[in-house]
Amino acid sequence: MKSICIFCGANFNGDPVLREAAEQLIEVMFNRNISLVFGGGKVGMMGLLAEEMISRGGKTTGVITRFLMDKEVGHTGLTELHIVETMHQRKQLMNDLCDGIIMLPGGFGTLEEFFEVLTWLQLGLHNKPIGVLNVNGFYDNLLKQMDVMVEQQFLKPTNRKLVLTTGDPIELVSLMENFNGVPDEVWFRDRNLT
Repeated sequence: MKSICIFCGANFNGDPVLREAAEQLIEVMFNRNISLVFGGGKVGMMGLLAEEMISRGGKTTGVITRFLMDKEVGHTGLTELHIVETMHQRKQLMNDLCDGIIMLPGGFGTLEEFFEVLTWLQLGLHNKPIGVLNVNGFYDNLLKQMDVMVEQQFLKPTNRKLVLTTGDPIELVSLMENFNGVPDEVWFRDRNLT
């Protein structure tokens, strides 16, 4: 694994445990020669991650929309900064530039990015590991909702297992490096018609 894309918030809530987990994640990535791909912002969690990688001398690749650059939230001190026109182009390029994806705490945008690339994995459009760094149980309810989807037969157990989850950054990167997930090829089936 040469690069990991991190989806995270453009805000940071000041939680020292979250900061420590983010720093530890960047440290393990740097030590394993894994570069950072992210949304290109200098603010919030994005900025924190970028600064951590830059301070270690690691490679940082940002992908940001022109709209956000015009609002002056783009990080100009990165190894590479790609400016695209749309949010969809941003997600697509971030996915194209990475070998795996991790979601850290964030808001609507973070969830939207995560679920789109997860859906691409379920559909077989890529086979990259997707992880959730569940710091302080931030995503407990979201992960429980995925279990409800399985219980209610809207999500196949095989596809639920595609989401790698732990609160430990070192363990998560190791899980991703050993990922060999295969989505259920019959991901759709109307039970009422079969």
